[in-house]
Amino acid sequence: MTFSPQSILDSFYAMPMWEVIAVVFGIAYILLAAKESLWTWLFAFIGTLIYTILFWQSALLSSSLLNFYYMGMAIYGFILWRSGGKHGEELEITQWSVKKNILLISSGFIIATIIGYLSDTYTDAQFAYLDTFVMVFSVIATWMLANKVLENWIYWIVVDSAAVVLYWQSGYIATIVLFVLYVVLAFYGYATWRKAYREA
Repeated sequence: MTFSPQSILDSFYAMPMWEVIAVVFGIAYILLAAKESLWTWLFAFIGTLIYTILFWQSALLSSSLLNFYYMGMAIYGFILWRSGGKHGEELEITQWSVKKNILLISSGFIIATIIGYLSDTYTDAQFAYLDTFVMVFSVIATWMLANKVLENWIYWIVVDSAAVVLYWQSGYIATIVLFVLYVVLAFYGYATWRKAYREA
């Protein structure tokens, strides 16, 4: 795979207009999430709706279903952020214990390994284990984000970094650049939320 400024530009120029729009909405979604804005879920819903349709049209059923899940989480996240507090007020940022994170990570690895094995054994999927890891922990991290768990950003840093490796192996140059940006934005989100959590 050739990785150069020209190849990156060519990859972006080759992206369909709807995909470009979905990417823009995805970036806005992360920036708004870092600011704890309710608008984040509108941008998340529209962006994932576009991706759901695009992946479905391309017969990428797993990716389409994953983005359909993201759409549901956008609705869930909006409701929770607006009135998910103990007394019906806006949801506040929380932090999980090390033990709880270890249990969640262990469970995620077990699920990802089982699905990865099934995918690798019974389908023609490439990079089955890495692809499954990204999928499983994306589901987990999205649920944590909707519940305003501080550590969600750390999960996203790992997941998006793994996705960079996956798409590097798959040859998706433009997607690699976007996920590197997502990693940077996840660091920003973590720093912003950590500051807000300490101030609260």
